[in-house]
Amino acid sequence: MSTAMEKAYRAARQAQERTYIGLVTAKEYKAVTDPVTHITRNEWVVVLEDQPCKLSFETIKATVQTETAAMISQAAKLFLSPDVTINAGSKLTVTQNGKTTAYSSSGVPAVYPTHQEIMLELEESNA
Repeated sequence: MSTAMEKAYRAARQAQERTYIGLVTAKEYKAVTDPVTHITRNEWVVVLEDQPCKLSFETIKATVQTETAAMISQAAKLFLSPDVTINAGSKLTVTQNGKTTAYSSSGVPAVYPTHQEIMLELEESNA
């Protein structure tokens, strides 16, 4: 990659990262061995903590008519550094604008030279 291109990517990434006004903590379901009993069991483990990010929302214009009311859905997308790894199926807790919300990662992140984007779903307890 040319030096001019590298400079352009660095500048674009710095501009993107200046928009990060939130923090994300990610947990993955992993096998953990108890040091005393040596029993291995699966549990949620923090793999990333307080990573700067930006949570963006998009209202889906199409409504779904139910028997009681029309519903409008909202999509949440997380923007963060391309240098970190968040696997599909992770649980994410995002704090932004004084509000903390729990999400699950709905898929594989779209990774770009300047950032990555992850579509999120509200955790069942928040829906």
